[in-house]
Amino acid sequence: MGGEGAIDGGVRRRGLTFRRNDFFPEESFKSWENYARAIMETPWRLKDRMLSRSEDHTELVEMKARSSHEMKKTLNWWDLMWFGIGAVIGSGIFVLTGLEARSTVGPAVVLSYVVSGVSALFSVFCYTEFAVEIPVAGGSFAYLRVELGEFVAFIAAGNILLEYVIGGAAVARSWTSYFATLCGQHPDDFRIVVHKMNPDYGHLDPISIGVLIAITILAVYSTKGSSIFNFIATIFHLVVIAFIIIAGLTKANTENYTPFLPFEVRGVFKASAVLFFAYVGFDAVSTMAEETKNPARDIPIGLVGSMVITTFLYCVLAVTLCLMQKYTDIDPDAPYSVAFSAVGMDWAKYIVAFGALKGMTTVLLVSAVGQARYLTHIARTHMMPPWFAHVDEKTGTPVNATMSMLAATAVISFFTKLNILSNLLSISTLFIFMLVAVALLVRRYYSSGVTTKQNKVKLILCLALILGSSCGISGYWASSDGWIGYAVFVPLWILGTGVLWLCVPQAKQPKLWGVPLVPWLPSLSIAINIFLLGSIDKDSFIRFGVWTGLLLVYYVLLGLHASYDTAKGFESQQNPVDVDKQWNKAEEGAQGARGQVPLAEVTTD
Repeated sequence: MGGEGAIDGGVRRRGLTFRRNDFFPEESFKSWENYARAIMETPWRLKDRMLSRSEDHTELVEMKARSSHEMKKTLNWWDLMWFGIGAVIGSGIFVLTGLEARSTVGPAVVLSYVVSGVSALFSVFCYTEFAVEIPVAGGSFAYLRVELGEFVAFIAAGNILLEYVIGGAAVARSWTSYFATLCGQHPDDFRIVVHKMNPDYGHLDPISIGVLIAITILAVYSTKGSSIFNFIATIFHLVVIAFIIIAGLTKANTENYTPFLPFEVRGVFKASAVLFFAYVGFDAVSTMAEETKNPARDIPIGLVGSMVITTFLYCVLAVTLCLMQKYTDIDPDAPYSVAFSAVGMDWAKYIVAFGALKGMTTVLLVSAVGQARYLTHIARTHMMPPWFAHVDEKTGTPVNATMSMLAATAVISFFTKLNILSNLLSISTLFIFMLVAVALLVRRYYSSGVTTKQNKVKLILCLALILGSSCGISGYWASSDGWIGYAVFVPLWILGTGVLWLCVPQAKQPKLWGVPLVPWLPSLSIAINIFLLGSIDKDSFIRFGVWTGLLLVYYVLLGLHASYDTAKGFESQQNPVDVDKQWNKAEEGAQGARGQVPLAEVTTD
C-alpha cells in the first residue's frame, strides 16, 4: 500500500546493512537541531503517544507493510500445538518439581501444578482471542498497543524481551550442564575457568554459544523448518517423559504419598506461584499468528490444546516423582536422576539428561522464533530502530531481529553464571499476562464512538475495583495468615466483576473466536496473576524496577520521537481511500475464515 517508502519516510529496508538511515530515518534525528527541538517538545509528544491507541487495521495492514516482505504463512494448528508443547516443556520440569515438593508443598505438588495450569490456561484464552482477531507477529505488544496505548505496550514488551534474553541465556548454560552429565563429566570440564575474574562471570561457556548459533541458523532459515525440527525433537522428549513415567511408576511406593499435605493448603498456593513459570512459553506461540494459514481455527486448537497436554504431563510427572521417593529425600537439583538412583536404576539418569537436553533445545528454538517476532513488530512502529523489522524476501523470516536477540543472549550466556530457577521466577511475565487480561476487558467493553461517557466511567470504576481488590488479596496473602482480608477483598472483586457484567454493555463482539464467560474469566485471570505476583521475591521486583527505568530513559530520549514522527508522517501521507480498500480486504478475509477461508491470507499488496 503505497510502498514501504511512503510509510517509512522514503527509507527502504536493506537487510544486513548498517547505514544511519536504517536505524534512525525519522525527521527528529536528521540533525542535532531537529533532535533538540524534539526533546523540547517531549511533554506534548509523550501526552500524544500515551493517549493514542492503535487500531486493528493498523496492525494488520500498515504495520506489516513496514517489513518490506511478508512472513510466509506456512503453519497450521498441528505446528502451533507442537510449538506450544516444545516451548513450555523444557528443563524447568526437571528442577522445579523437586525443589517445591521438598521444601514447600510435599506430595501435593500435583495440586500446585493444577492451580498454576488453570491460571496459565486463563491467560491462554485471553491471548487466543487477540491472536485470532489480530494475527500479527507482535503478540502482546500489538494487543496492548491497540487497547491500552503505545506507552504501556512498549514497557510491557521491553520487559518480556528481557525475560527472553536472560531466560534463554540460563537455558543455554544449563544445556552445557546436562550435556556434561550425559558425557559423564563435570560442567566446568566444558567451560573455560578464568580464575582472576569474578566467579559469577569467570566460567566462560563456549558450548552455549555454539548451541545458540545453531538455533539462530535454524530460526533464520525457515519457520516451517523450525516447526519440523521442533516436532521431531519434542517427540523424542515426550518419549523420554513417557519412559520416566512408566519406569518410575514400576518403582512406586504409596507410603511415600503420606502425608499428602505436610505444608497445608498455603504450601499448595505458594508452590503454584513458582510452578506457574514451568508453563511460560506459550506467549511465544501467539507471535506466530502472522505465519498461520487459518488463525480462526489453528490458533485456538494449537494454543489451548498444547496447554491441556502440558498440564496433564506435568501432573503425572509430579505424581510419579513423589511415589518413587519420600518428599523429604527428593534432591532439589536433580530430582528425577537421584530418584532413579535411589530405586536402583542409576543408568536412567542418562536418559533423563538426554530428555532435558531435548527439552531445552526446543525451548531455545521456540524462544528464538518468538522473541524475534516481538522485536520485529516493535521495530515496525519505530519505537525500536526499523532495521530490526526487516523480513528477508527469500526465507520470509525476520533475519535482523533473530540474529540480534540471540547475539544478546549469547553474550550473557557466555560470561554469566545463571541459576535457572531464579530466572524462571519472572515478575515481568505475570505483569504482562495481567495486562493482556485487562486489555481484553477494554476491548470488549470500550469502543470509541460506541461506548457512552457514562458506560466509560463505569468501566473505569469496575477495572479499578477489580485491580484494587486483586492487589488487596495478594498483599493480604503475603502478609497474614488470617481470613478478614479475604472477607473484605473477595466480595469487592465479585462486586467489580458483577457490575461490569450486569451494568456495562459489551461494545464489541469477537468476529471469529472469543473468550468464554466474559468478564468473569478475564477478571479471574487478572486476580490470579496479581495474586501470584504477591509471592514473588524482592529481588525480582528490584530487577523489574531497574529495567523498567532504563526502558523509560530509552523511550523518552529515542523511541518516543521516532514513533511520533512515524505516526504523524503516516497520518499526513495516507490516502483514506487506500486504507478503506485494505481494511475491507482484511474484513472480507475475516468473514471468509468462517467458511474455512484463512484470514491470515490477507495481503498488503
